[in-house]
Amino acid sequence: MARPGLHDLEAVVAVARRSSFRGAALELGMSTTALSNAVGKLEAHLGVRLFNRTTRSVSLSDAGRLFVESVGPALQDIHGAMDAARSKQANPTGTLRINSYATAAREILSPLLLEFIRRYPQVHVDLVTEGRLLDIVAEGFDLGVRRATLVPSDMIAISLGRPQRNVVIGSPDYFKSYGTPSTPTDLLQHRCIRIRLPNGALFRWRFEQDGEPLLIDVNGPMTLDEASLSRGTVLEGVALGYVMERDVREDIEAGRLISVLKEWMPPSDELCIYYPGRRNPSAAHRALVELARELGSKGRNTTA
Repeated sequence: MARPGLHDLEAVVAVARRSSFRGAALELGMSTTALSNAVGKLEAHLGVRLFNRTTRSVSLSDAGRLFVESVGPALQDIHGAMDAARSKQANPTGTLRINSYATAAREILSPLLLEFIRRYPQVHVDLVTEGRLLDIVAEGFDLGVRRATLVPSDMIAISLGRPQRNVVIGSPDYFKSYGTPSTPTDLLQHRCIRIRLPNGALFRWRFEQDGEPLLIDVNGPMTLDEASLSRGTVLEGVALGYVMERDVREDIEAGRLISVLKEWMPPSDELCIYYPGRRNPSAAHRALVELARELGSKGRNTTA
C-alpha cells in the first residue's frame, strides 16, 4: 500500500475543519469522491476510522481527534516552511485564497484583483464570497476583506481607500404612495428593507447630525442577508432601502431611484483587506499586499 502523502493529511484536516466532505472538497478544489478516497486511503493505512459518518453529519472519532490535534500544527509548520521558500521567488506564483462578502468583492474586483492578475499572471486568485464572519486562518484563507470595524484586532489591516457613503433610496412610485421621510425617525412609519448581519443581528440604519449618531431599527416587508440585493426590491416600489451610493448612482442619475435624508448620512467604514502576521509570506502574498497599499494610497488622495 502506498504511503499517505501531504494531500491525504490536508484532506483529513479540511474535513475536520469543515465538518463536511462537500465543504472540504470545495475548499481544496477537488471532487467529493476524490476527497473521500483520500480519507479512506489514510484510514486504511492507519487501521482506524478517523470520522464518524452518517447521512446527515460528519464528526471526528476519538482517534481522529487525536490525529488532527497532532497533524494540524505539523501541517502549519510544513506550509510555513514552504511559504518561506516561496518568499525567495523572484516572480510570484501559486494560489491566494481570499474571503469577502459579496458587496466588498465587487468593490475590489476591478481596482485590485484584476490589476493584480494582470501584473502577476502566474498567480491564481481564489475569491470566496459569503456573509458570515469567520476565522480566515482556521478556514484556510490567506486574506480577508471586511469593513474596518469588523476586522479582528489581531489581524494586520490595510485600508483600500476613502470611505464610501450610504444612501436611503426609494422609487418615485413609492414616494407617491407613501410620502417622503423628512427625518430618520419618520422611517418608523415607512416600509423598509431590513438587513441581517453576518452575526445574525439585524442592521440598524445609521444616521448622523452634528457628530451625533442615530440608529433606527426599521420595519418592513422583507429581511435580506445581503444589502446589495435591496436594489431590485426598491426599484419595484415595494420599500425603501439603505445601500452603498456607488451601487445605485446610475439609478439615481437616471431618475429610477430617489435619494432622501442626504444631510443625515455619514460615510461608511473604510473597506480593508486584512491578514495574519507571518514571518515568511509568499511572494504572491507580499505582491498583493503591496498593490493594496498602492490602491489605498491613491484612494485617499482622490477627491470625491
